[in-house]
Amino acid sequence: MSPANRPKTFVIDTNVLLHNPASLFSFADNRVVIPMVVLEELDRFKTANNELGQNSREVVRALDRLRALGSLREGVKTPQGGTIQVVMESPPLDGMLTGVNDNRILGCAHHLKTKGQQVVFISKDINARVKADALDIPSEDYKAMRVNVDELYSGYITVDVASDEVDDLGKKPAIDPAKLVGKEDLPLIWNQFVVLRDRADKEHTALLRYDGAEGMLKPLAHEPPELYSVTPRSPEQRMAFELLLDDNIKLVTLVGRAGTGKTLLALACGLNKVIDSERYKKLLVSRPIMPLGADIGYLPGTKDDKMVHWMGPIFDNLHFLLASEERDPDDVIKRLIAEETITLEALTYIRGRSIARQFVVVDEAQNLTPHEIKTIISRAGEDTKVVLTGDPHQIDNPYLDSNSNGLTHVVERLRGQPLAGHVTLTKSERSELAGVAADIL
Repeated sequence: MSPANRPKTFVIDTNVLLHNPASLFSFADNRVVIPMVVLEELDRFKTANNELGQNSREVVRALDRLRALGSLREGVKTPQGGTIQVVMESPPLDGMLTGVNDNRILGCAHHLKTKGQQVVFISKDINARVKADALDIPSEDYKAMRVNVDELYSGYITVDVASDEVDDLGKKPAIDPAKLVGKEDLPLIWNQFVVLRDRADKEHTALLRYDGAEGMLKPLAHEPPELYSVTPRSPEQRMAFELLLDDNIKLVTLVGRAGTGKTLLALACGLNKVIDSERYKKLLVSRPIMPLGADIGYLPGTKDDKMVHWMGPIFDNLHFLLASEERDPDDVIKRLIAEETITLEALTYIRGRSIARQFVVVDEAQNLTPHEIKTIISRAGEDTKVVLTGDPHQIDNPYLDSNSNGLTHVVERLRGQPLAGHVTLTKSERSELAGVAADIL
């Protein structure tokens, strides 16, 4: 068998298994090696009451089931035709510190390579991959669940038409997309928008939305709203409002850089649906506990006291939205929280819950793994709407990037579903300074 055709040996880093427990079985008919030090690291996480603990336990249970089928030391066959093996050997490497777990894992990979195996080191740790390269060991990031963020589905296409057609077509009850959209943009998918743009005046536009049931483009169902002094300032924000106010859309994803209004629009529509129309009984807001820069350590007080610090950006948006109230917006926010009309919840406590008839906003969702996003969405009970917002280019999780985070993953996987809608917002509306910073810095 030529080297190109023989099975590869994939040495898996701990962070890959913690990122996605199913990665254990993602390497087809090749050989998967778990260094003993990886099992030791998994053992440290198994009692944690968070996603890492859950994933660690899931990996260990999978290995235990394999153990019943044969010897993990010798290698156990997988349903995909490969083998999974636990390897003890991890000789120290010259020039590298002993006792460092990453170095021990690399020592295992290097040992297997010296025995003539076609080794590939799989890790989500960039520095570990750099070390592997220095040892002449091919290394890769875990590529399953990766999305090319530069090709991310935007939720809409733009079609240039004559000036008089913008208004005429925008008012028709239904339009056959084949008569309007070029072949390169067909077929359209459920809840995809078409922006009709005046060839002579780019600011003159009309919006249509694709109805997958009838296969037709239709005008937006909701008039341009003003909710808590917020009105859409761009076609993209108008599309976002349409999805957020449509009760038939159960999952909305809003992606965009800082200042595009993702969180503000989601909260404005959430307040409208909970307080004004009473469509949902509660507005639940959450975001990952992921600090920017150095962590300041433990925070005093109860869970609610701690959440106040992490939810600062949410309070800023709520204060802005409720500033038009006759009373002090801080008092209004406190009353709404006391009445549980608004609930601020740590994502840590969502697992195991069934969240019914609530408008759920998860901010900074780019810091979540695909598995964590799945956990959150699967908590949605009867008549609940979930809104995920975030910027894939501002990730604080050390083991995620713009292509592997849960937000971009769910955008691509659920595109075209009748109950899901997505918009990518590009224009900063926060301030001139924020827009310049987003463009240049």
